[in-house]
Amino acid sequence: MTSYQWLADYPPAFILCAVVFGLIIGSFLNVVIHRLPKMLVRDWQDQARDILDLPGVPPGPTYNLMLPHSECPHCAHRIRAWENIPVLSYLCLRGRCSSCKAPISIRYPLVEIACAGLGAYAAWHFGFGGQAIAFMVLSWGLLAMSLIDIDHQVIPDVLVLPLLWLGLIVNAFGVFVPLADAVWGAVAGYLCLWTVYWLFKLITGKDGMGHGDFKLLGMLGAWGGWQVVPLTVLLSSLVGAVLGLILLRLRNQQGSTPIPFGPYLAIAGWIALLWGGQITTSYLQFTGLR
Repeated sequence: MTSYQWLADYPPAFILCAVVFGLIIGSFLNVVIHRLPKMLVRDWQDQARDILDLPGVPPGPTYNLMLPHSECPHCAHRIRAWENIPVLSYLCLRGRCSSCKAPISIRYPLVEIACAGLGAYAAWHFGFGGQAIAFMVLSWGLLAMSLIDIDHQVIPDVLVLPLLWLGLIVNAFGVFVPLADAVWGAVAGYLCLWTVYWLFKLITGKDGMGHGDFKLLGMLGAWGGWQVVPLTVLLSSLVGAVLGLILLRLRNQQGSTPIPFGPYLAIAGWIALLWGGQITTSYLQFTGLR
């Protein structure tokens, strides 16, 4: 019996593999979430200097997703291999740096646990195969984009565009929807929020959302087809309105305070991709339209 047959015949084994791999991916995503925005800022600054014909700055130390090695932001203690084991290291260190005892953000293990949970659910829901693996990649990408949007109110093209193309490639083989539905889903998703953006801007003279939101909804349409776009917009609007008001009240902020819309789109799109058909059918039956 090959390893593939074993994973296919024993679902718990596949789910366990998804959990372990998800923890590893979560550790890497913590690096992406922290470093990618800084890398983009540096790149934008370099581009601005070139456009404005300003003198460049001397090159600094290498800074990317691999280098420099992870270190404590308080004492610059280099994180050793045993201190970088997902979740377990955080528990063993009791949430503190082994050198200076400064607290380590709880978000690091939470991201790792979230990735493990998303991977496990995809493995359980779809079973062993391409659908589960593809959905894991999408789920992890949505998590990374959501947290970056929360921190910096930007959805990086370097994340959303490759996932958009991946959705089209995956559906070229009909993994989730026919390719034609995926193409029109990408078009409909982008144009839907693009239209809302310009209508709001023409009426108020203000930007109502970022351009990354257009691309994110287009990406979700590429994965789930045009059918998921209306439900995603509806769910994200409802969740965004409720949670947005709650957060504003808790933080004593004004209604003009910008709120990242990407996380709500990501959550709504994830739900629509999994249960969109059932939700729509239940709604139609409840309203008597079917």
